[in-house]
Amino acid sequence: MSELAQVLRHLVPVQDPNALVDASTGDDAAVYLIAEDRALVVTADFFTPIVDDPFDFGRIAAANALSDLYAMGARPLFALNLLAFPRPLLKEGLLERIIEGGGVACRDAGIPVLGGHSIDDAEPKFGLVAIGETHPARLTTNAGFRPGDRLVLTKPLGTGVVATAIKEGTAPPEVIVKAVDVMATLNRGAADAMLSTGVRGATDVTGFGLLGHLRTALRASGAAARLTAADVPLLEGAVELAEAGWVPGGTRRNLEDVAPDLVWEGDIPLALRTLLADAQTSGGILMGVPPERLPELLDALHGNAPVAASIGEVVAGPPGSISVH
Repeated sequence: MSELAQVLRHLVPVQDPNALVDASTGDDAAVYLIAEDRALVVTADFFTPIVDDPFDFGRIAAANALSDLYAMGARPLFALNLLAFPRPLLKEGLLERIIEGGGVACRDAGIPVLGGHSIDDAEPKFGLVAIGETHPARLTTNAGFRPGDRLVLTKPLGTGVVATAIKEGTAPPEVIVKAVDVMATLNRGAADAMLSTGVRGATDVTGFGLLGHLRTALRASGAAARLTAADVPLLEGAVELAEAGWVPGGTRRNLEDVAPDLVWEGDIPLALRTLLADAQTSGGILMGVPPERLPELLDALHGNAPVAASIGEVVAGPPGSISVH
């Protein structure tokens, strides 16, 4: 994340008053005001295959891109495909399955895919440009967390270590099935629950892991946080895979990067520390909700998200600092 921050420093500052959210806060999507009661929310996301099945890869990649809109409280409108694929493999039928999987995810989100862009590339890549809208007053951002808010997470962690084990052929089949199911699940239901209970601080948990995305949100919000490690939900088999060493490089970098802002309280196993920083694909939404509305939010999430876990709280303190006990 520190290397990315160095790059982003060179972006030309945005001075347009209609740009409600830009890259400066590290939020999930760009937001642009087009009318007093309407704002466009736009994101782009794509990556290389993390599972063997091309249809599942398409579903997961599309769900991952749409998650940025849901985390901002936006309703998706339509999408464009982003595709890189090696020309020699065009006759293998793989590309059709990838696109089909992405189309199914978009259909489940209630939106059409209106086009896209493709290039010839030695390594396949797939994702979406996703366009949505929201009322500016209903926008949820990573700057909306406030001291006293309870932190709620809507998907278990561990997709990074599972994906690494898949690449090495060491992931148990039942672990793969569960991980694919979680990654392919849209954050649509979680976003509906979030908006229905008045949440204003939210971010999705993806490549920088729970700790990295939480730190970014806390910096934007001017607050700190305290997590209870035992309350953080984990994918079945994730601890065992982390203990066996199937940890992606991105996860290791995440843990190193967040270390200056992190305090470990008590004897927390290395595998659990690793999973808290695990680089996620199509992860859940991390929300900050006032404590008096926590029961209402958890009830709204029940049956509408893979999990509904209260994992800690936002506290006053140095912006971006996190203690884990």
